[in-house]
Amino acid sequence: MTTSTVSASPSLGSTPKFKLPPEASILMVLIGISLFFEALGWYVNGQSFIFNLERLQIIILQMSVIGIIAVGVNLVIITSGIDLSSGSVVAAAAVVSASLAQVSDFPRAIFPGLTDLPVIWPILAGMTAGLLIGLLNGSLIAYTAIPPFIATLGTMVAARGFAKWFTGGMPVSMLTDDFAWIGSGANPVYIFLTIAMIFHVVLRYTRFGKITYAIGANRQAALVSGINVNRHLIWIYAIAGLLSGIAGSVTAARAISGQSGMGVMYELDAIAAVVIGGTSLVGGLGRVTGTVIGVLILGVMMSGFTFIRIDAYYQEMVKGAIIVIAVVADQYRNKKRGR
Repeated sequence: MTTSTVSASPSLGSTPKFKLPPEASILMVLIGISLFFEALGWYVNGQSFIFNLERLQIIILQMSVIGIIAVGVNLVIITSGIDLSSGSVVAAAAVVSASLAQVSDFPRAIFPGLTDLPVIWPILAGMTAGLLIGLLNGSLIAYTAIPPFIATLGTMVAARGFAKWFTGGMPVSMLTDDFAWIGSGANPVYIFLTIAMIFHVVLRYTRFGKITYAIGANRQAALVSGINVNRHLIWIYAIAGLLSGIAGSVTAARAISGQSGMGVMYELDAIAAVVIGGTSLVGGLGRVTGTVIGVLILGVMMSGFTFIRIDAYYQEMVKGAIIVIAVVADQYRNKKRGR
């Protein structure tokens, strides 16, 4: 006796269901928040908020440094880690790069014999400072089994202390026009978008990206499959430090000064943008495109509050609430996935 079977495959005439990318819901949130502030703008100030090209450019420009940092933080969180040192690395890189970008006739130059250098050298110095701190983070996490929270908390304090020692608490000023050009106009935005596109491709289409997701999804399985997890983690934290170093150079160029107080709380803004953008804190999930949208959401909200004249301390409270809500939403999504 034969038994008829029903094929589970779709029939020839059926069409596959269209599936929206994960970033679609985050993009809808961005649009909703923008329209909310647009309505409030007309109600409170009698003028447009989001349909103002100049204001949009300012929002993106203000968030470009946070965006550069957030791309690196996104890599770290995908591996189920965390990086609290980003803001302090920005300060350390800013003062180092600024110290090599001072004009030759400045009597209080930090390195009198190294003034008026080609602009590439201050930039490389800032990147190197960030890279070294990132390598330290990665090495501590990979080879001492210190939790990422503790390791990067320690380097956060140490990097800020280094920046204060390096400058003696004084700003590094009188920088060359070539160096200041890096932070002028829309250049920080171009730097941010270029970095975002590079790491979008790296995460989506390279072996490096596949290993990054594998470590975050299941570190033990990654080890068993032959992945050198420790070496890869060092690379991840080194890249995060390098990007924070670039952000430090851009920050110094924008301010035409390097100061040890730069980058305060930048690490929390970057983490908030990454989590808002859909990257899971337990690791294994997240995209650079989502992070870019998360950066824009954060920028629109902070600019919107300023536009409708909400005091700064209320903004900080709302930002804290956003982080908590994003984490709660992440936990809920993970529970639904059974993680």
